[in-house]
Amino acid sequence: MPKPQPFKPGGQSLMARRVLVGLVALVAVALVAGLIARYTGGGHRSQAAPAATAGASPISGSTAGPSTEPTGAAATKPVAPPPHTTDPIVFAKAFAQALWTYDTRTASQPQQLAGLHAWLTSETTYADPVALASQVPDPTLWDRMRDNGQFASGKVNEAHLPTAFNQAVAADPTKLTVAYVYAVTVTGSQSITWTGGGRGDEQRAITLAVQCRPGHDCALASIAPTVYP
Repeated sequence: MPKPQPFKPGGQSLMARRVLVGLVALVAVALVAGLIARYTGGGHRSQAAPAATAGASPISGSTAGPSTEPTGAAATKPVAPPPHTTDPIVFAKAFAQALWTYDTRTASQPQQLAGLHAWLTSETTYADPVALASQVPDPTLWDRMRDNGQFASGKVNEAHLPTAFNQAVAADPTKLTVAYVYAVTVTGSQSITWTGGGRGDEQRAITLAVQCRPGHDCALASIAPTVYP
């Protein structure tokens, strides 16, 4: 199974700059540095949801016909809804599994992305849709994956607060109480299947910025371009 290719965000937006300003006061220095690197074109990206590339085995071996628009319940809700939880670890595990699970046979790329957007915080100062979109193949590539009948299921093994985040909060607890954004690293795996009996497994790891205000359900704020231990 070929390695997934990284997806580049569409440039720095006003909202992205606002996210960075907010995260500077909230999240560990290492996580913030990684987010800044994303928007200036540097740094290492997290392991994104896999997508077949031109010439890759799942695509080149495809014999499927033209794609058709999905219908039914799967077409309208291809992504699991966010859980009702105030625990950032529980939320991060659920989001990672949702991110690493897709079925191009029953959902379009806009439907998949819209389902993931439901996980974002409603506070636009901290919601980072650019980082979220970078984890999903673009519509053209998604359609090629659908032609090949490609789908995947995610499995979460473990989640924890990174050491850098814990150290930053211990040094200055007020960093956490402004917007209650937690850094959470999740590890797991992804099983990918495509037409003709093809199958591959990939290890996954991602660091998320999760907002969990007291008395409110957790929500996704951003995704770091680097996985922090």
